Amino acid sequence: MSGVEEALQQIHRGAEEILVESELKTKLERGKPLRIKAGFDPTAPDLHLGHTVLINKLRQFQDLGHEVMFLIGDFTGMIGDPTGKSATRPPLTRDDVIENARTYEQQIFKILEPEKTLVMFNSSWMGEMSAADLIQLAARHTVARMLERDDFHKRYTGGQPIAIHEFLYPLIQGYDSVAMKADVELGGTDQKFNLLVGRELQKNFGQEPQVVLTMPLLEGLDGVQKMSKSLNNYIGIADPADDMFGKIMSISDELMWRYFELLSFRPLSDIELFKKDIAGGKNPRDIKFLLGEEIVARFHSQADAHKARENFIARFQKGAMPDDMPEVELQAPNGKLAIANVLKDAGLTQTTSEALRMIKQGAVRIDGERVDDRGLEITSGNSHVFQIGKRRFARVGVK
Repeated sequence: MSGVEEALQQIHRGAEEILVESELKTKLERGKPLRIKAGFDPTAPDLHLGHTVLINKLRQFQDLGHEVMFLIGDFTGMIGDPTGKSATRPPLTRDDVIENARTYEQQIFKILEPEKTLVMFNSSWMGEMSAADLIQLAARHTVARMLERDDFHKRYTGGQPIAIHEFLYPLIQGYDSVAMKADVELGGTDQKFNLLVGRELQKNFGQEPQVVLTMPLLEGLDGVQKMSKSLNNYIGIADPADDMFGKIMSISDELMWRYFELLSFRPLSDIELFKKDIAGGKNPRDIKFLLGEEIVARFHSQADAHKARENFIARFQKGAMPDDMPEVELQAPNGKLAIANVLKDAGLTQTTSEALRMIKQGAVRIDGERVDDRGLEITSGNSHVFQIGKRRFARVGVK
């Protein structure tokens, strides 16, 4: 296998789509470092593991010898990204953008190599653009093309308002690629339209069009919705080591493989061996330990990762969690089940009244964490270890 073919194989890992792959191959065959762009709007002060899917791919490009351009969209952040929104998104204030951008810079270097990363802000060129320049840029795209974008189309046909400034967002994101002379731009699958606008604008400005590489959106802890702070199904990269490890251990065995593919730096061959181990009878929990330690070590340290694992085990009475605990699948018709019903239907209590009493007494734990909310609802699409006292355990999947 040639060096280019090996590079393409690495680039393909976890990727959803490469447009156009033949163009990427041509660029790689030239043997020159490529300019790899990924943009992030500083909409919140902390990044979560969902964001790192793109950042991990940037690191792969760095390891292949390419130049990574981490774009902080401080200018576009004040517009508000309309992607996937059913209503106009409120823009951030300048102070919000500056503060959030500062924390982004601190966090990304837990993954990227600082000396190989160029951090850029799109205000550095957009802030210099006059009103006349912006109008000329807007003349390079049509309203009809904008309305081809799924969220705009749905809002237009549904009678929902679309503000004029929202059309500027994909246009400015596309112009960023012109200003940065990007060879490749990475983005989530929900950004495909915007990334393709970048290709078109580069052609209009006489540049070779960028290759578009889309990455899937990482599912959150519920295994259904994309990881999001607003849905509270996220693992923040600034989370304490114990919290991060515990959250990783709470994901379902099925979702674990998705996290290995998109978040782990282990070779795919190692992951295939893990799957064979489980097929041969190994406890999935032990494989999940490896994932948890790898992720915690990346954002904290190897010592913190080891301690988090030991602390997790200690929360289950230093190994009292049985390897052969019952596994139960429950159906949640409305997407959620009350904690008392879960405990009863899993056979951990005789009645829901007993379940509520056990919670009140502090005898109920989920993934080692004590439960005190008798109104807690368990979301479908995930599995957890439920424990009552020191001897009653069950791994319960809610679908």
